[in-house]
Amino acid sequence: MDRPINERPLAGVALRLVTALLLALMFALVKLAATRGVHLVETLFYRQIGSAVCATALVIIGPGFSSLHTKRVGTHVSRMALGMLAMALNFLAIILLPLAEATAIGFSVPILSTVLAALVLGEATGKWRWGATAAGFAGVLLIIHPSDGQIPLQGAAVALVGALATACVTIMIRQLGVTERATTTVFLFAVTSLLPLGILMLWFVQSHDPVTWLILACMALAGGIAQLTLTASLRLAPVALVMPMDYTSLLWATLLGMWIFAQTPTVWMWLGAPVIITSGLVIVWREHQLAKRVRSSISELTP
Repeated sequence: MDRPINERPLAGVALRLVTALLLALMFALVKLAATRGVHLVETLFYRQIGSAVCATALVIIGPGFSSLHTKRVGTHVSRMALGMLAMALNFLAIILLPLAEATAIGFSVPILSTVLAALVLGEATGKWRWGATAAGFAGVLLIIHPSDGQIPLQGAAVALVGALATACVTIMIRQLGVTERATTTVFLFAVTSLLPLGILMLWFVQSHDPVTWLILACMALAGGIAQLTLTASLRLAPVALVMPMDYTSLLWATLLGMWIFAQTPTVWMWLGAPVIITSGLVIVWREHQLAKRVRSSISELTP
């Protein structure tokens, strides 16, 4: 079968690699800002300003504002509330845990998404994906390793709940994707989240020194641009090809953690992370194989 005319796999992979770097940098700056007294609410607000600016640019150069019309306002509001909860938990996990360990635990999102897709969407889940899911959870337990005491259990719990909330967002985005453009979902999430965050800022806004403002600006910019590069990567290459590139963020998180915070990953992180990554790759591969079978069946039925 010929490749779609607008598909450019190498460019898609390159953009996804850039996305992984930008997100690792954003999380490092979130942690750095916290060490300088920036409240979590402030971090979320400034992060979403960056996203709103970039999402607006995405709409302008793409389908235009007329494409933002939706009949599923309530679902978008629910997605915004759940998305903000997930982001808050993930940011808090980054603050409480070493960068590498928090990033590795975050890789459990595809594993949790598999469980939720089976329970909520009723998707058929075979032995490959269930096996990968079980192995992935074992990898998470290796990283946390409660008896070791090197990883704060409170931070690990926050990271796991954050990963679960992110998996819930993934399921909700899948449901929205049936009727909504990706640009619509991204734009409405970024813009509508500024309302509740703006209200909270009345209590949590603070003055900061120029260096802290620069950190916050770079954090917002990195997160916003990452949203653009992530979206573009999915336009240029299949999901199964670009998603494995996300795992390179662990390399960047490890290097940034060692450079900025003098954090050396534990032995258990090096043992658990490959298990989680392999489990995630198996799930992506299996979903790709199933999608190919569906497309093949449809093409055979099409006259």
